[in-house]
Amino acid sequence: MKSEKTGFAVLVDLENAGGKVSMLNNIIEKVKIRGDILIGKVYGYTDNYSSLREVLLSNTFTAIPSIRYGSSQKNSLDIQLVIDALEIAYQNALIDSFCIVSGDSDYTPLVGKLKSMGKHVLGISRSESASQIFINACNEFLFLESVTKTDSKPAGRRSRAKGAEDESRRDEAKRIDGDEKLNAQIITILSEQSDSDGFVFAAELKNTLLRLHPDFNERNYGQQSFGKLLSALEEKFDDFHIVNDNFSVKLTLKNRDTEAAQLTTDNWTAAFSDALMVFKDEGFDRVDPSVLKSAVTSKYAGFDEKQLGFKKFSDLLKYLEKYKYIHIETSEDNNMLVRIL
Repeated sequence: MKSEKTGFAVLVDLENAGGKVSMLNNIIEKVKIRGDILIGKVYGYTDNYSSLREVLLSNTFTAIPSIRYGSSQKNSLDIQLVIDALEIAYQNALIDSFCIVSGDSDYTPLVGKLKSMGKHVLGISRSESASQIFINACNEFLFLESVTKTDSKPAGRRSRAKGAEDESRRDEAKRIDGDEKLNAQIITILSEQSDSDGFVFAAELKNTLLRLHPDFNERNYGQQSFGKLLSALEEKFDDFHIVNDNFSVKLTLKNRDTEAAQLTTDNWTAAFSDALMVFKDEGFDRVDPSVLKSAVTSKYAGFDEKQLGFKKFSDLLKYLEKYKYIHIETSEDNNMLVRIL
């Protein structure tokens, strides 16, 4: 990740990203972890995407409408995205990074031009429509499926208040839930923003939290300082370690490999079925095999298909296809895709 890149322009092809609020929020989160979003635009907006209004307005995105006329509608939007990107690159010196949410190979020359101007390009796309040419052209690329939250429960140890009706108990449950969500957010940031030694400075962490949540304040969590809040979360969840280094405070994730759940011949099909259903629920009918494997590995560290009796991951996929969990397809670029049944 290019942590020195701070000013992003985010250009989203809604036809590629889909119209789910959670998906757009996840895209915005991934970019805000990397820097500030100074300009945001979505292309192809219609009334079908009205549920996105709040998230678009709260993040100051501009919506470029889709006006249907003849067969040139999609090409017009593609051209508009290119024109806007070049205009921003030439006229706005504060923008040093672009996030293009589309996998169309037609955008490859645009990516090349932006890179020649010294811009960092992050590409995000559904795996079923991602061109390998576009993927290779970007400085950094994420499959849209990998942006999806694959675990509905926040990471870390759980300690929820029971469902009592008493107001004070409900307030306590709300506070605990807030702590869990913040801890999960910190884990995500540490996973993506850490340096080569695995550390993130506390000041950098707080700046990232403020980008994600401008109303963030440690006092909302019952602490007088950010350092005390981090110490409380470290003691409560034990997911990261705080290090004092020459008057600077740094954080690093604790190694959980020895505690990770393991896949066995008894539970692996259920684990894959759960992962597939998460993608299905998020609106993905097809996923890249690498994205599926990554989703399973994130929950079952050390996963190796050979331990389950398969020589290759493709053999495991063929087994799932045999028992009607998936259907194996090929994209236009002759890349394997997994269609979820």
